[in-house]
Amino acid sequence: MENGIIIYQSKYGSTKKYVNWLIEETQFDYIETPHAKIKDIEKYNTIVLCGGIYASGIAGLSFLRKNYHLLKNKKIAILCVGASPFDKKAFNEVKAHNLKEDLKNVPTFYARGAWDEEKMSLKDRTLCKMLQKAIAKKDPSTYEPWMKALMSAVGEKCDWTDKEYLRPLLEYIQ
Repeated sequence: MENGIIIYQSKYGSTKKYVNWLIEETQFDYIETPHAKIKDIEKYNTIVLCGGIYASGIAGLSFLRKNYHLLKNKKIAILCVGASPFDKKAFNEVKAHNLKEDLKNVPTFYARGAWDEEKMSLKDRTLCKMLQKAIAKKDPSTYEPWMKALMSAVGEKCDWTDKEYLRPLLEYIQ
């Protein structure tokens, strides 16, 4: 396997859990995005960005976007971690929203994370409650998969992380 690094941003722990599993499988180095410096990343042949999906944005993506012109000749992949079950339409919308211009061709993978309102910041918990109230006004038969997942997770602690989600990413980077 080529030398590689995992750049990540984990807010509540699910992304970090996937990063730890990736490290076990690949022996790649790793660094959190706030500490990542391009001079430390350029020496690697393979770069994996791992970040949670929050309000349709991919955490840590700004580092890759800002430095892509220096990294574009490397093998790059993105792993998004979200609380919803995989839904192709929703995932394509997240990619279209985040991966514009140069990044639109970067292979992007999805892994399901966890849900624990007690761990959430007040801001995130409030946003989720507002979203839940808005969804509750809709006819449940019209719910999209992410809406069903959100409504079923209210007040629950759920951990959907699973190493199996890493299989397509590992196949790509190996």
